[in-house]
Amino acid sequence: MSRIAVAGATGTAGAKIAARLTAAGHTVVPVSRSAGVDLHTGEGLKEALAGADAVIDAANAFPSDPAADVVGTVAGATRLLLDTARELGVPRFVLVSICNIENPVFDQNLYYVAKREQEKAVAASGLRTTIVKTTQWHEFATNPAAVVLGDTEVTVGDWLVQPVAADAVADVVAALTVAADAPEVVELSGPETIRLPELTRRLLAARGDARPVRTVPAAVPALAEGAQLAPAAARIVGPTIEEWLRARTK
Repeated sequence: MSRIAVAGATGTAGAKIAARLTAAGHTVVPVSRSAGVDLHTGEGLKEALAGADAVIDAANAFPSDPAADVVGTVAGATRLLLDTARELGVPRFVLVSICNIENPVFDQNLYYVAKREQEKAVAASGLRTTIVKTTQWHEFATNPAAVVLGDTEVTVGDWLVQPVAADAVADVVAALTVAADAPEVVELSGPETIRLPELTRRLLAARGDARPVRTVPAAVPALAEGAQLAPAAARIVGPTIEEWLRARTK
């Protein structure tokens, strides 16, 4: 069995990935502030990666200062992971990223630009790498990047999405990390398209939340036109939206 360091092990995808690997008998080392590891300063990082067979980067290492350099900070955390992995002889690196971020319509989106820089650093690292790019997750239905959960109503950006469940992403990432021959890039998407306000509305209804959902224009107009739908080469994985919602209410 392998020893695998998971950056972002307390996040939406990272926690699920860690759980899959642990259930399969692997030793998971969490790389997060709660575990005493700082991806900005490097504190505790060598200790976490020592003896690891692989590193998974599922972190969103945003700066604590909202005025700080988002691109430099987020991408810098990945570069620090890569540099430390190389220094310690860790041979395998897997990055969780986002489909279609290379589209020029996202040139002003600092987070997507940071993800581009992450992908470039991983591809140039010289390690055995896989980048798992996904469409937005079902869980994006309540993400503050597009959703404001107010006391009396919920406002949602008018994105056209093809969501994939974070559980399905975790299954694929965990399997690819320990695979003997994994591809350099894998793209994942769910089977259905839906407008984000409708996804949010259905999730709230499944939870018994009666707050009305109000649609507002997407900050990037291309998102309303499907700029983040599944690429042609994407692997389609379930569950469907209805199956995912049922699982949330069991």
